[in-house]
Amino acid sequence: MSHAASSSSTESTADREIVLSRTFNAPRALVWEAWTNPEHVVKWWGPRGFTSETKRHEFRVGGVWEHTMIAADGTRFPNKSIFKEIVPQERIVYSHGGGREDGEVRGANFVATWTFDTVEGDKTKVTGRMVFPSAETRDHVVREFGAIEGGRQTLERLGEQLAAMQTKPFVISREFAAPRDLVWTAWTQEEHFGRWFGPKGVTISIARFDLRPGGMCHYSMTTPDGKTLWGRAAYRDVVPQSKLVWINSFSDENAGVTRHPLTPDRWPLELLTVVTFAENAGKTTVTVTWLPIDADDEERRVFDNSHASMNAGWGGTFEQLGNYLTNVRGS
Repeated sequence: MSHAASSSSTESTADREIVLSRTFNAPRALVWEAWTNPEHVVKWWGPRGFTSETKRHEFRVGGVWEHTMIAADGTRFPNKSIFKEIVPQERIVYSHGGGREDGEVRGANFVATWTFDTVEGDKTKVTGRMVFPSAETRDHVVREFGAIEGGRQTLERLGEQLAAMQTKPFVISREFAAPRDLVWTAWTQEEHFGRWFGPKGVTISIARFDLRPGGMCHYSMTTPDGKTLWGRAAYRDVVPQSKLVWINSFSDENAGVTRHPLTPDRWPLELLTVVTFAENAGKTTVTVTWLPIDADDEERRVFDNSHASMNAGWGGTFEQLGNYLTNVRGS
């Protein structure tokens, strides 16, 4: 998977545009469906931490797309777009206007062109080009709304939605007799996390623990027969007491991404990992959802056939977490 964000394209608009691009391991028809069906769009549109409410979504030339993006702090951002051009599975052009509902910060107006190109066999490159009335308005949107980083995160979320559309997720839940703040601490503080995380019988040693969006947990795993494996969790989202999102993969001593070292099958190179925490009557339910992200057909097949082993692995990990929480509460 590749991605880029820049502010250059044709010479005449170079100083007043934003260009975003990402290549997805998914066929163009599926990407188009995720982009144009409002039932899918609402699940991924916007930066991390945002939700979206759709008022109208008329996907036709002259049609109106009205929606409100809602930040984690409750700030509302109404948006209105009018579709100018639609070429199925190739191009979407619309004019856009939006801003903060309270009007405290000047909003944004631009014309967006999104293109969909088949590359490398059956992958799809999505490119968005937003052209603003002036360089000053473009810079205002980048400065006040974090448009480039927000766009990058939005395309990341599109990749996650495509993964959900391509593969049945693996989901496992456990209830722990401990308050949520304690369970959250066990997952988010290095001195606790390294004492229970991982398959049963495996010893974890943490080389790096940087729990923040863009940060990483890099660790080694020593098996009972003395083999040393490396793993990494590249964090995408951290919602205190509520949710963790990371990209999980095998690794090496330099924190690179590597293939599964112990299986000849094409185990997915990277897994989207979503962990949620819900408290009820002093107990906490932890739910883990696993999805292969940017995977090919063979990787998805191997993943689909491995749910039983994943259930055993995560079951053992949860058992260790339960024992650790009991010991911490009793100490």
